[in-house]
Amino acid sequence: MAFEGEFASYEPLRRLLVSEKVKALEKRLKKRQKQEDTDNFESTITKKSDLSESNLQPDLVLAIDGSHLEAMVDNGFPCAEIGYVTVASVLIDLKKIGELEKVEFIDPKNFRDTEKASTIESVFPGCNIILDEEKSAKSSLRRALYEELRSNKFFENGETLFDTYEYLLDLKIKLFSDSSSPKCPIEGFEEKHKLTYGFGEYTCPDTNEPLFSTDALRLHELMNPSGSNGEMFGQIMATLEKLMLIHLLRAFEIKDKQEKGWLATLRRVAFIIDGPLAVFSTSSWLTKVINYEIERINKLQKQINGQDLLIIGIEKTGTFVNHFEAIDTTKDGISDKFPKQSALLLDDNYIKRNIIFSESNKQYGQDTYFGRKFFYKTIHGQRIVTTTATYNKEQKNLSTAYPNQFSRLADVMNLLDKLFSSRYPNAVSPLVSAHAEAAIPLNLGKKIFDDIAREIRENSRI
Repeated sequence: MAFEGEFASYEPLRRLLVSEKVKALEKRLKKRQKQEDTDNFESTITKKSDLSESNLQPDLVLAIDGSHLEAMVDNGFPCAEIGYVTVASVLIDLKKIGELEKVEFIDPKNFRDTEKASTIESVFPGCNIILDEEKSAKSSLRRALYEELRSNKFFENGETLFDTYEYLLDLKIKLFSDSSSPKCPIEGFEEKHKLTYGFGEYTCPDTNEPLFSTDALRLHELMNPSGSNGEMFGQIMATLEKLMLIHLLRAFEIKDKQEKGWLATLRRVAFIIDGPLAVFSTSSWLTKVINYEIERINKLQKQINGQDLLIIGIEKTGTFVNHFEAIDTTKDGISDKFPKQSALLLDDNYIKRNIIFSESNKQYGQDTYFGRKFFYKTIHGQRIVTTTATYNKEQKNLSTAYPNQFSRLADVMNLLDKLFSSRYPNAVSPLVSAHAEAAIPLNLGKKIFDDIAREIRENSRI
């Protein structure tokens, strides 16, 4: 570890370059061989013009994105840190945008009226932050996470975000009991006992210490007790994003029971979430129950609407984004090799040979994804790494990659063509708006669902 302001001289770098150990390691590296399927797209791509779109296209887009920031706190302890986490939802009215595009000069205020945003903000303890009578930073985080979920209610006469979470936890206990229980979260007893599942705040039968239903997320295990906790706060943010998605989907069902017609309105809405449709790290068990729940809700609304839900994940950075850029570039460094309005549908074999090397028999993303990926280049040339939700076993089967395994593929392509953003590379405008709201929360505490519900119902074509 270098001293502050110290820079390496040339000599250590020279030694590194000529090191026999480095050369020996390079000889042992497994290198990816150039594959024909990354050079010749004509036989593997799926063109939008070859697919059929649905009769009814969505005219509302609900985008979900989050942001997190770490800040130091002066409480007398070194490296004391809190994490500021925001998650924003933005409703975009495509019909209004289409009307404004007919005008030569668009009034910024009128354009702003095409969006309705809501943001929740949360503050979580990190290293050396102790709350009230808690015994450590880790126990403080556990309590803060529990209290934060309980405090967020997005619509009247419905469930809280905490209710949604406990519903999913109940599904895990009842349907996926074969999965092993995590370690006891009480410090000093992690190796001695397993977590006893429960709901709300309850007492650990082994230690008589308080437990919380949110302990099952195991996010506290990511805490670094002696340094920055950016990774932990990032995982908290990502978990809240996925919980919000299910929370909003369930809201339509709950409202439908109170007033018929709400499930039918889902045919008008496309849900777009930042990042892949997946849950990673300690809370990855949510993947199975989220997948179960979107399948169930999709089946209910499909009986009314006759088509699947549009749930899409968009990746802005990462290995898949880098690979798409690479195959879109010729050997001479010229970009735009990949044809516009075309998709490369990814199967397990392609991913493991070309993007994330693996010789495992286990399907890529089997335990973490509730959707599957494809590359799409829009009509204007933006490269979009997309994940679409899967609703049956055939769609989940990554041994093949046929268009019918990607739910409403033509509709997704059409939507991406409409939503491209020139503000950032390979971005879609709803996520740009959602991230702006999350980064600078302008609508803190605003009840999202009541506004969204009112907007949908007032303009409903039912």
